[in-house]
Amino acid sequence: MSESINAPREITPCSHTIDAAVDLPGSKSITNRALVLAALADGESTLRGALDSDDTRAMLGALAALGVGVKHDASSATVRVAGRGVFPARRAQVWAASSGTTARFLTAALALSPGRYTLDGSEQMRRRPLGDLIDALAMLGARVDSAGGFLPLTTGEFTPRGEENLSCRVRGSISSQFLSALLMASPLAGGRLEITVAEPIVSRPYIEMTAAMMRAFGCALAADASCTRFEIPQGAAYSPREYDIEPDASAASYFFALAAILGGRVTVKRLTRAALQGDVGFVDCLSAMGCEVVEEQNALSVYRDENKPLKGIDIDMNAISDTAQTLSVVALFADGPTRIRHIAHVRAKETDRIAAVVSQLRRLGAEVEEFEDGLAVTPCRRRYHGAVIDTFDDHRMAMSFSLAGLVIPGVAIENPGCVAKTFPDYFDRLGAALGKN
Repeated sequence: MSESINAPREITPCSHTIDAAVDLPGSKSITNRALVLAALADGESTLRGALDSDDTRAMLGALAALGVGVKHDASSATVRVAGRGVFPARRAQVWAASSGTTARFLTAALALSPGRYTLDGSEQMRRRPLGDLIDALAMLGARVDSAGGFLPLTTGEFTPRGEENLSCRVRGSISSQFLSALLMASPLAGGRLEITVAEPIVSRPYIEMTAAMMRAFGCALAADASCTRFEIPQGAAYSPREYDIEPDASAASYFFALAAILGGRVTVKRLTRAALQGDVGFVDCLSAMGCEVVEEQNALSVYRDENKPLKGIDIDMNAISDTAQTLSVVALFADGPTRIRHIAHVRAKETDRIAAVVSQLRRLGAEVEEFEDGLAVTPCRRRYHGAVIDTFDDHRMAMSFSLAGLVIPGVAIENPGCVAKTFPDYFDRLGAALGKN
């Protein structure tokens, strides 16, 4: 389990440039969205390339508790989902574990369902906010009783009001998952629904992903160019289908970063710029730092000549904030300072990711300045030294800071098992890419 206590994992420095082609597991964000959409479709869907991790198992377990027929074959990365358009169980206790997508997506779907449900999660998940989503659901007549806008919560038996035109408004500044949750659950509302965003949305590519996947499952929603107003027609519904899940672009950032840090080339198979995931844009950050990005027919590569130094950059990472930790570590090895901006919302993730990154970079001897919306790293290699990195039970802290240990001797990752949240065999695959397995 991702919250288990395990011994720190020492990272062995790598003295050579890299030349690797990697095949990565499926996207967590796409897998959990596809599971919800398939569960709300009327018929059997087949999902190929599905991620097997703590977060996706939390969603699978939750759907099973709701009476949805799910058959998961981890060996073939395939899930078959027998949807009925609604959740078959009208009474259920649902466990989200530490999965934010499970908690947020199912809060909306359960609140707009005719049953009565309880939803709870881990202590970490109980600290992550749900209030903005609950407020938007109340505008639709849904009843959600919660502990001050946090888990645990209970939902009442939702009854559509019979109105043809429904509307709600949601804040977009804390998490894009609130809007994604409302959008995916919208066919359950029972009328033509208009959803507007009260503030500029963070992590907008995830909203575009949600809309594209809803259309792929047969729901004809309309959106304005700014992704702040959506219309879901009356009678909207999902259809079952076969759906292929692309490799996880957030996970790919750690492997692309190897080329930037060590020099050489890393190719991620089956991932292209046409991916649904905005985090594929991380390669543009590395390009700005002096790496070469090569687009292939069904792959994407990053290359850096080991004799060509990395440059520091000043960059807005709001749209790809899940890769900000990765870039913070890459910035340690640039020739100039790097400033990362507009990611204040990551303070409400698994941990306060700005404060956590700053504290652990400083633990390595780095010069770092913290801002409300980001951080700045001023490299000075002669000051760096080994340390045991506190992951704060955050999978992205563990994976990002493992990269620092490939250059700085004496780095160890505390509670490395937390990577199971989204990438259980991360360290094995990292070793294989480095030629250490």
